[in-house]
Amino acid sequence: MKAKIELKWVRAAQQERSRRTMTRILDATETLLLRRGFEHVSVAEIARQACVSVGAIYARFQDKNGLLQVLHERFSAEALVTTDAALGPKRWEGAKTAEIIAALVGFLVRIHSEQAGLLRAFSLYGRNDPHFQARNRRMTENFLERLQTLLRARHGEIGHPDPELAISFGLALVSGVLKNTFILDEGVPEPGALSLEALETELLRAYRAYLHLSPMAYGDGADAGDSREIV
Repeated sequence: MKAKIELKWVRAAQQERSRRTMTRILDATETLLLRRGFEHVSVAEIARQACVSVGAIYARFQDKNGLLQVLHERFSAEALVTTDAALGPKRWEGAKTAEIIAALVGFLVRIHSEQAGLLRAFSLYGRNDPHFQARNRRMTENFLERLQTLLRARHGEIGHPDPELAISFGLALVSGVLKNTFILDEGVPEPGALSLEALETELLRAYRAYLHLSPMAYGDGADAGDSREIV
């Protein structure tokens, strides 16, 4: 989901043509990062991919790291909008906890798999940057807050003695495995590594088991269907 945002860390674009150029530059950078590491992507290659001149990039960004800052800012803004829509209570009226957790885990696996190169660049070049850290913290806090709010009315379906702790800690466990699999290990599968489908299945099993979901958390056929998706 694309959010309408006002970009920072860049010289203000004054004309519509300039705004379109900015979008092309960011889209091109994102496309290239999904293929290989940030260190292997040159400004000249970004310019070719975006169909702009190298000068057009340097007119807007001091260097390649400045471009990554703006790309992360766009990504985080879109993530906040996506989370608000995906975890909105009305979307899940009548849904059971098991169904929500299934959609959540599937969504996280898909995002980490499809955007591994982009997330890896953000992690590597933003780990010591306070602006990256602040945006990452905001994304994490917003996601957890929305999930806690959504599941609060369903605490009766969770057998863990502290449902709110279980929800947050379980989410941290799932996120940690995905980070290790797709970001820290640079997406290189180890011998015997799980397929995406198996990884999703095992993470879902682990999260549900940690929550100690009761039979009523599954409802009628929830475990087999789990049909709603987070998009």
